[in-house]
Amino acid sequence: MKLFRNHILMAGLFLSVFNLIAQDDIDDGGSVIQNLTPSKLIGKGQWDLKLFNNLYTQTESTFASEDGIRQNFFTSTFEAFTGVSESRRVNVGAIIEYRANGRDFVLDNGSTERRNTSGITSIAPAIKFVPFKNVGNFSILSAFSIPLVSSEEDENGVFLDQDGFTWQNRFFYDYTFPGKKWQLFTELNSEFNFGKDAVTGPNGTTIEGSFANNSLNLTPGVFLSYFPSSKFTVLALAQHSQRLDLGNNFTQNFTALGGGFKYQLTKELNVETLYTNFVRGENTGLGETFNIGLRAVF
Repeated sequence: MKLFRNHILMAGLFLSVFNLIAQDDIDDGGSVIQNLTPSKLIGKGQWDLKLFNNLYTQTESTFASEDGIRQNFFTSTFEAFTGVSESRRVNVGAIIEYRANGRDFVLDNGSTERRNTSGITSIAPAIKFVPFKNVGNFSILSAFSIPLVSSEEDENGVFLDQDGFTWQNRFFYDYTFPGKKWQLFTELNSEFNFGKDAVTGPNGTTIEGSFANNSLNLTPGVFLSYFPSSKFTVLALAQHSQRLDLGNNFTQNFTALGGGFKYQLTKELNVETLYTNFVRGENTGLGETFNIGLRAVF
C-alpha cells in the first residue's frame, strides 16, 4: 500500500508539473539546468535542494531463482547543499535515502503473495568541491553513507537496503558546445562498501552484514543534452556499473541506456524525468527505471 501511495503522489506531481509548464513562458536568457550543471557549485550562502524519486521494476533476472518474479524497488533521495566559499569551490551538505520495496513470492499452492518493506535507510554527510581553481566545470562529491537498517532484509525476505557503510566519490565534468545548444556531461561514481560480512539465517535471508560489503562499485556515465531553449533540454544517457570483488566473493555488472528531459519551471525550480533500461548484466536484474526529480537553487 505504501508503494501504491508513492505512485499516486508521483502521478499528482507530474500533473502539477505539466500545468506549470503550460503557464510558463519560454525565453533564452539562461537557466539553472543550462548553467548550473552537477559539475558546477553554488556560491556562499546559496542552497541547492534536490528530491529525486527512482522506481526500479523487474521480472527478468540473471539469477535463476529470481527470473520471472516481479520485484519493485522505490528510492527517494533528498540532497541538501549550501555554499561555504566565496570562490564557489566548496559546498557542504547531506544526503538522506528512503526506500519502499516489494516482491512477489510463490506459495506452495502455486499462487503468489506480495510482500513489502519500507523505511529511511541511510544518511550521508557530504562535501562537494572544485579541486582545480581554473577548471570550474570539474568537481568531486564525496559522501560517507551511514546505514540506518539493522538487517538488509526483513523477516519475510524482502530486501530493503545494504547493511554496511559506503564511501562514495563522484567525479563530474561537463562541456557546453559553441552555441549552447548541445552539452556533454560525464560522471564516474565510485562506491567503496565495507562492514560485516554477510550472514544468512535458516530461511536464506541475510540477518547480518550485506552482500555488497568488501567490494568496490565503479559506474561511469555519459549524458548528451540538446537545448531547444535555455529552459528545456532533451537528453540521452548510457551507464555501465562494475562491482569489483575485494574479499566478498561476489562480482556484478550491468549496462543501462535511457533518456529524459529537464524543464526550468521558475528561476529557482526545475523538474527532470528519466527512463532507463538495463540492456545486459551479470548477477543482476534486467529491469527498467522510471524517475522524476525536483531541484531548487536559491
